[in-house]
Parts: sequence; structure tokens; C-alpha cells
Amino acid sequence: MAACLNTLKQDIKRLEAAFPKTHDCFQIVNATVDELTCRFISKSGRKFDINANFTETYPHSPPVWFSEAEDTFISTTVAKLSETSGPENYIIPQVKVLVTELCSTFNMTPPKESVDRLDEAVTRVSNGQVASTSHFATENSTDSGFSFINENGEVDEAHQKQSDTEEDSDMEDEGDLPIEMEEDAAQGDRSQDDGLSREHVVTLERLKQSQRDSYLKGSMTGSVQATDRLMKELREIYRSESFKNGVFHVELINDSLYEWNVKMFRVDPDSALHNDLITLKEKEGKDHILLNILFKETYPFDPPFVRIVHPTIQGGYVLGGGAICMELLTKQGWSSAYTVEAIILQISATLVKGKARIQFNSNKGQYSLARAQQSFKSLVQIHEKNGWFTPPKEDG
Repeated sequence: MAACLNTLKQDIKRLEAAFPKTHDCFQIVNATVDELTCRFISKSGRKFDINANFTETYPHSPPVWFSEAEDTFISTTVAKLSETSGPENYIIPQVKVLVTELCSTFNMTPPKESVDRLDEAVTRVSNGQVASTSHFATENSTDSGFSFINENGEVDEAHQKQSDTEEDSDMEDEGDLPIEMEEDAAQGDRSQDDGLSREHVVTLERLKQSQRDSYLKGSMTGSVQATDRLMKELREIYRSESFKNGVFHVELINDSLYEWNVKMFRVDPDSALHNDLITLKEKEGKDHILLNILFKETYPFDPPFVRIVHPTIQGGYVLGGGAICMELLTKQGWSSAYTVEAIILQISATLVKGKARIQFNSNKGQYSLARAQQSFKSLVQIHEKNGWFTPPKEDG
């Protein structure tokens, strides 16, 4: 693992040299062994920030890429990076694909000098030297866990020695690396846990260990990119002021990152729904609206499915079965930049704007997953044909 971490550090240094923050087309804005942020600048001067997260399974799996830009060209290009395998999972060839694809999409000439530097880092030159420690790294039974394979499929002893030397040098002197990269993996985990309660740190560690065990057993649920994104989402929710102040609470069903129950305790205090929640507590002892959120393995490129479990709601754009009429929750209105917290808060606002009211004498069994999915499917078909007009797009 240490050799793999050292390789990643070396590759990041190469990327920063090829695409500094002053580059006029593509820039490495920030880089750590956990996350890389880069910026693409179009001919018109428009800037697109794109992020890559390095998961526990890197480089067996590619980095998890995402962007807050709502441009479909960006999301399409980013999605391609999740389809690689083998050597193409490493960050240098990933960035090369990203740069060339974006330049092609925006009718720009790729920056030859910078791309050539990436080629030098991933291509074996004619005299037998290997410029990249990453492109030809493969798992082996050596002490470090990685060896370097030449074009004949044999261990490249000279390059292995070079890598080991680089690793020793890096361990002795980290002064050339950015401050944020000087932290080792454990320190990075500790810094991520700042501001979290002990209970939530334990939960995240349990989930992380469970994912690692499942991956090693070959029984991992979902996808690497979705799992990593959802772990990040859960961590950020635990940090959020809305969560800490009791606006809502989240619970994972059977410790699965792919199914969440969310209890919404607070809505706009000036709304009728707020008063209904007070009455609900007096009558039934329940003081919240319960949402169920299901995530696909294609998340965050596809939206989650969200439904209300209880109480029964009239108005508020709530459909039969408890589904919710929001363009944001469809492929048409979804963006991978949306966070789970943003979805929860948007649903709360939409319920209030739609003048939602709790139906106290309703049939308790009228909400179900099957009914919610069917009503939502019908809703999407109608809106795809006639356009979205209820609610307005800016309201979700």
C-alpha cells in the first residue's frame, strides 16, 4: 500500500508540472492523495471544475470523477472515465483522456507540450526505460505489494529499484510536496473526521471496513464510484449544520449505503405543515415526515428514488404511493452536482410551497414502494410528453 501511495504522489507531481495553476487550458487546482481538483478553461473563458476522488480500491478501480457543472458535455466526458480498466485506471492516463476529450468537445487543440509530458509519463521509450511508475504497476507478491512489468511480461528489476529508491526518498523528505499531501492515509482519515461525533466516526469506520471486506470477497454491492460518493455524502451530512441542529436525521437501512431513511423534523415554521407536525406528535407520538431514499449503482449520474413513507400527505406535489413530483428527481432535471442534503432541503421547501397538509384520518396502507414507483413512472411519461410545468423548474 505504501508503494501504491508513493506512486500516486509521484503521478500527482507530474500532473502539477504538466498543468500548473497558470496553464491557459487545463489546471491542477488542488491535489492530495484523497482528491484531485482540476479546471478546464474553454476558448470563451468559461471555467469548469472537475473533481476526482481516490478510493480504497485505487488503482484496481479508477478514480471517482464528478463535476458541479451542469453542462451535459462535461458529465458525458466524466462518465467515460469510469469505464476504464487495468493501466488506464491510473490518474495520468485518466487526465490525458479528460483533457483530449474536453478539447475535442469544445473544438480546441489539445495543449501539445503538456500532453506530450503525460505521454512521457505513461509510454515506454525505445531504449527500454519506463517513465511512469504508475502505468506499468501491477500487484505482485513482493513486500511492497507492487512490481513493475516490462513489455515481455517480466519484472523490470531496474525500474523496481528506481521506484523503491523514490519511495525511500519521499519517506525521508516530503518537503517538495504540497502541505496537504504530506499527510499519510491515516492522517487524512483523521482530518476528515474533524467535527464529527464519536458515534458517527464509528459508523463511518464500520461502513468503510464492511466495504473493504466485501470488495476482497468479491461480493461488493453497487459500484465503487457510487459507494465512494455516498460515503462522502454521509460524512458531509454528519458535518452539516442542518443535521447537527436537528432539521433532519438519517439512518441507513441494514447498514446499506444504497437505502436511507430520512426523518424530517422541521419545515417552515410559518407553514400549515409545521402546525400539522405538532398535531401529529400530539395524536400519534410521531414528530417527523419519513422519507425513504433508494440509490442506484449508477449514482451520482442517475438520481435516487425518493418517496414519503408516512404520514399521508395531501398536496405538496406528493403523488399516489408517496412519490414526489419534482423534476430534480428525474434524469431530465438531475445533475450529479446535487447532494443528498440539498435534495432533502429541496423536498422540504417543495412540500411547503405546494401547501402540503397531513391527512390524519387516511388509510395507513396507501403508501408503498410499488405504488410510488408506478405513479412516478406515469408522471415522468406525462411530463416528457408535455413538458414540466408543475412545479416550476426553479422549485424542483
